[in-house]
Amino acid sequence: VWWFASANSRSPYFPPLRVILSTFQKMWLFADVRPDLVPSLERMLIGYALAVVVGVGAGILFGRGAVLQRAFDPLVQFGRSLPGTALVPIAVVLLGIGNLTKVTIIAFVCIFPVLLNTIDGVRSVEPLQLDVARSFQLTRAQTLRRILLPSTAPQIFTGMRVSLAAAFVMMVVTEMVAATNGIGYVTLAAEETLQIPQMWAGMI
Repeated sequence: VWWFASANSRSPYFPPLRVILSTFQKMWLFADVRPDLVPSLERMLIGYALAVVVGVGAGILFGRGAVLQRAFDPLVQFGRSLPGTALVPIAVVLLGIGNLTKVTIIAFVCIFPVLLNTIDGVRSVEPLQLDVARSFQLTRAQTLRRILLPSTAPQIFTGMRVSLAAAFVMMVVTEMVAATNGIGYVTLAAEETLQIPQMWAGMI
């Protein structure tokens, strides 16, 4: 529908889809892919990986330790309520405009879905399984590997799925505010210089 509806467009802001796709091919599938696409993916994946590791680890600790969970719950609830986009200017002031800022923001936003889902998963483990583990005198490492992680895997992967979408959004937002390369930077620069096909290609 988009292709045929825009085929004869004369608007500078809504070029034909064939022009946008041709621009997309030149920008993202050939020579220009490495300077902008690869750094974006690196930032996103590093921040996402940090969030998963810390979120799962802390979630297991909080899920197994009721006192620890109650102690940190106010901070967790406060942190999860903060909009990630509002933290970008603060992070730029504190950390500068390098990759550290972007990775930190991505990791911060992504950690809470993983953390909360992991806590919920650990709490829902069948108590009988833990009783059997104690009866067989399994170590903490064995209990973690053989009971906790397999039982909580569905909730962990649910949190990871939600976090991955958040990581992508924050990757683009941080690059629009403080970056010299990346998908968000290229898209915003194209919009500011009225390179409309390039802007649409970046959005795609």
